[in-house]
Amino acid sequence: MEDYVKKAIETDNSDIEGIIKRLSDPMTARLIHALLGMVTEVGEFADTLKKWVIYGKGLDIKNLMEEIGDQQWYQAIAVDELGYDSFHIIQKLNIAKLRARYPNKFNEQDALNRNLDKEKEIINDAGTGKTSTTD
Repeated sequence: MEDYVKKAIETDNSDIEGIIKRLSDPMTARLIHALLGMVTEVGEFADTLKKWVIYGKGLDIKNLMEEIGDQQWYQAIAVDELGYDSFHIIQKLNIAKLRARYPNKFNEQDALNRNLDKEKEIINDAGTGKTSTTD
């Protein structure tokens, strides 16, 4: 499409002042720091796997472990900013959500027929950490 960019831009958020205001929030700054770090470390993890699978280099397990640790460091920034002092509650919620999705173990039928309301209920019942800035 010759006018794709024009049509795409029409759907962009034009509330630049609102975006700038949200970007200036210290919570947003820390969460963006965590996000960019996590994405970077996932890319480094992927690059290590690419070198093994595509280029035939040896699998550098120690580097993969290092990248996982780096990811967790950035995740810890996000966890702290969201008002938690450990991964425990997040891990517990994740397992509860997955148990609701797959009561016994993974199967394609459950994957295709998820009860999203039940999953959201589990997450919403957490009741700890910071509340949404939009609430």
